[in-house]
Amino acid sequence: MAPDPESLMRSRYSAFVKDERAYLLETWHPSTRPAVIEPPEPGLQWLGLDVKRAELQGPDRGQVEFVARSKLGGRAYRLHEVSTFVREGGRWFYLSAQV
Repeated sequence: MAPDPESLMRSRYSAFVKDERAYLLETWHPSTRPAVIEPPEPGLQWLGLDVKRAELQGPDRGQVEFVARSKLGGRAYRLHEVSTFVREGGRWFYLSAQV
């Protein structure tokens, strides 16, 4: 169980890299969780995660700003996102993102 939003963000990034969709769903808050997560595009390679900022906004809410780099079909991509996390029952969940 992740002790804070940044740790959960890092574990979720690893789950994307390893295509562990069950873990991604388990750590997604039920109020915003999709029914399924589509498989990654064939050939997608994750290249790295750079956490720019991680802050608590109270005891049960936090945000993590990050840039995730990937490559697909010879093209490089950057996902710059601010993710919001909430804690319920002592457990952190991914809630939403601003891209």
